[in-house]
Amino acid sequence: MTNRNVWRLAKRPVGDIADGDLVYGNEAVPALKDGQFSLRVTYLSLDPTNRIWMSDQEQYMPPVEVGAAMRGGVCGRVVESRKEGVNPGDLYAGLGEWADLIVTDGTGLSRLPEIPGVPLAASFGTLGLVGPTAYFGLLDIGQPKPGETLVVSAAAGGVGQIVGQIGRIKGCKVIGIAGGKAKCDYVVNELGFDACIDYKSQDVRAELDRLAPEGIDINFEQVGGDIMVAVLERMKLFGRIPLCGMISSYNATEASEPPGFWTMMLMRRLTVRGFIVTDFAPRFAESGAAMLGWMMEGRLKTRQDIRPGLENAATAVKDLYTGGNFGKLLVEVTPP
Repeated sequence: MTNRNVWRLAKRPVGDIADGDLVYGNEAVPALKDGQFSLRVTYLSLDPTNRIWMSDQEQYMPPVEVGAAMRGGVCGRVVESRKEGVNPGDLYAGLGEWADLIVTDGTGLSRLPEIPGVPLAASFGTLGLVGPTAYFGLLDIGQPKPGETLVVSAAAGGVGQIVGQIGRIKGCKVIGIAGGKAKCDYVVNELGFDACIDYKSQDVRAELDRLAPEGIDINFEQVGGDIMVAVLERMKLFGRIPLCGMISSYNATEASEPPGFWTMMLMRRLTVRGFIVTDFAPRFAESGAAMLGWMMEGRLKTRQDIRPGLENAATAVKDLYTGGNFGKLLVEVTPP
């Protein structure tokens, strides 16, 4: 019988993820049944939503049960198959587990195209869940038009870097917000954002006034908190806000709403739509084809922050909530 390494949820975090909330172990893998296949995981995607899945709050899919393997985005190759149409060596990506070997019936997984000249980390990091999040969130909800001003929080993260580049492709003026000079320099000099505000060393409100004196049309929101309020205060009438995440509050133990928050939305006639990437799952082929085309044309590129070793996943995921990652955060579980 084959063994695997896996992270399991031992208890639900209170506030920040603490040592002992997740436990790492080695366990036997049962033999395949008809209709199943085993997947050797190459990369594990670490995402802000991991913290939500660990909780029992209202959410868009059942929370991870205490004692269960931790859920996560994965890509990897088929090792053994008893499922028709699935063959050893096939490359799959989608929702799986924080493990080096997964037994599955294929639910939540789909074939990942192999792109000549593009490393697997880049294709998974771009065409995986963060790519569709950026694509549908901006285009379907943000509805960018040439000449409009788009603000992207967490601009150097997995989703933000793609949002900004699609915004530029669609003719928008793109202002990123990120933590640290290196991240700001990257999104401007490498990804083509028009500007980037370093929230760690600059006055966000003053910089928004300088960079967008006529106001903001679209706010692709991922962070929440005071930075979100600063952007909202500068939204134009009938502005649009694709609400992708509220990462600044995921570890909070008390809820807080700034005064006048909803009144501001009313008076500005803002359209605010929260969304989850799986809302658009039936259209993932559309986003994949568009982003693949932009990648091949050199108009879309991404940076991956790759951490070696599945055993380091529980430490690495904490960086998402402190801005410690630079690019799409991946764990290299098995060398590609």
